[in-house]
Amino acid sequence: MKFTRQNINDVILIEPKLYNDDRGYFSETFRLDLLQDFVGHKISFVQDSESKSYKGVLRGLHFQSPPFMQAKLVRVIKGNVLDVAVDIRSGSRTFGKHVSVELSAENKKQLFVPRGFAHGFVVLSESAIFSYKVDNYYSKDHDNGVAYNDKDLNIDWRLSKEELLISTKDKNQPNLNEIRDIFK
Repeated sequence: MKFTRQNINDVILIEPKLYNDDRGYFSETFRLDLLQDFVGHKISFVQDSESKSYKGVLRGLHFQSPPFMQAKLVRVIKGNVLDVAVDIRSGSRTFGKHVSVELSAENKKQLFVPRGFAHGFVVLSESAIFSYKVDNYYSKDHDNGVAYNDKDLNIDWRLSKEELLISTKDKNQPNLNEIRDIFK
């Protein structure tokens, strides 16, 4: 596996090694020991989730507030998405900055999104199956978000406003400056 720190150092792109032959391919998609060694701290994933979405569906930007913050390891099983992680850690030198990476079934790339980040993705293909591991259980009472279209974040979702399919919940999320102190 190849691990690459992104423009926000704590966000890590993971590229599994593929072993191809005339039968297909084999790949290790997760190695806790290698990830922990690279990240430099213990990680204990407790829940796997999966979603299917259609072209233009934008899910995010979501996060859980303390004490239910989550780190995520995300990947695409079918299709392709633009995956985005926004640093929402108060006091961080990269607060309000984001990483965006195209993840696809073809490129097999994964993104490790640490605690203290809002996360979202938009489907670029006709449909996509998105999978993620999290290191803390979902808590409805701690479920929060940031506006996907917050002008201060300046995220290029690669699709026009008219192409986006967004839930009512995600259309009504606050801008980052309205929740600036949530992680103090």
